[in-house]
Amino acid sequence: MRQISASQIRGLATNLEVELNRLRQLELGMDLVKTEIVKDPERAFIYYESLALKLHNFYTGCEQIFRLIITEFNQTFPSGYDWHKRLLYQMANQPEEMPALLSQKTVIGLQAFLEFRYIVRHIYGFELDLQRVEKLVKTYPSVWHQFNQEVRQFIHKLRDLAEDIENNLI
Repeated sequence: MRQISASQIRGLATNLEVELNRLRQLELGMDLVKTEIVKDPERAFIYYESLALKLHNFYTGCEQIFRLIITEFNQTFPSGYDWHKRLLYQMANQPEEMPALLSQKTVIGLQAFLEFRYIVRHIYGFELDLQRVEKLVKTYPSVWHQFNQEVRQFIHKLRDLAEDIENNLI
């Protein structure tokens, strides 16, 4: 891991907060779509396509956070056909000098969203398995809130690290 300045660490913390805010907006959008399904069951399939895209976007946003961390700390970015999966696992297994971002429980929860994202990218909306969408919609709140909490804890650790760096330089 390369040497990183306190200002770079603070910048990363800010960028992570921006991404979390975007994911929060996504959560609000999902709630609206779920309400529409109840109000207009005849057009539910259209709303399920919207939910599928939002679930896809949820994991894409999580992965954006992973990329920011990997890039800022100049870590090795996984390659190969399964790089998305290895990137996810890398977030729970960091070198000693850097705190892990995610718990194993969160990694397991996110894996279902990673797999679903792949499906959404490679099928037509009318081919969606609605039961799978419903299952992910039900698990989404707990996975999202756990992810949000762990990233916020990581941000707190980053800010502590920035302060420690500054105190050592003074």
